[in-house]
Amino acid sequence: MTDSVKATRAIVTLGSLAIDGFMLPDGSYRMSQAGAAEAIKEPSVYALRFLRSRDSKVLLGEAYTDYTPESVEVEPSGGRGQTRINALPLDVVAAYWLSRAYRGNQKAFLLAWALITETLERRFDRAFGVTRSSSEVDQRLSDRMNQLQSDLERLGDTYATDDLLRQERDEFYRLLVASGLDPYALPPEEGDRLI
Repeated sequence: MTDSVKATRAIVTLGSLAIDGFMLPDGSYRMSQAGAAEAIKEPSVYALRFLRSRDSKVLLGEAYTDYTPESVEVEPSGGRGQTRINALPLDVVAAYWLSRAYRGNQKAFLLAWALITETLERRFDRAFGVTRSSSEVDQRLSDRMNQLQSDLERLGDTYATDDLLRQERDEFYRLLVASGLDPYALPPEEGDRLI
């Protein structure tokens, strides 16, 4: 992007979450690498790691091999935010959030679930001729995210048990390997020594 071409910034609301959104002169939208990570309560380096991961290639295709965010200059907007961002297209942000949700990031899971549900609901609204104001859509999304958060906290112990069992299994596996044992080897013949 040349220095004469600048993106404009606007606040985008996702329920009660407010994020910085950017529009390029061609009308396409972007989020900053830092903003995409911040929305799901992660350091921005996680977004960069995603771009270099196998997950990005699986979700976005081989075109994202060694993908580097586009550096975009942003029109000044009264002192809020940086004047240059590492810009990510929305499909990359969506893939990042889904990947992190799959990997156990609860904020990414809640956000992805709520946005998928909102998208379905809005398409049904259109099919049935239902019109909702922007504030009503935002309030419904915010309520949905709060309800999902509450449900996950209530169910957390159930999910935590599986995680704890996995961690315990992995720790025992690590100890066996560190002791020189193959956890998947056949048991020794009678009279053979274990070590």
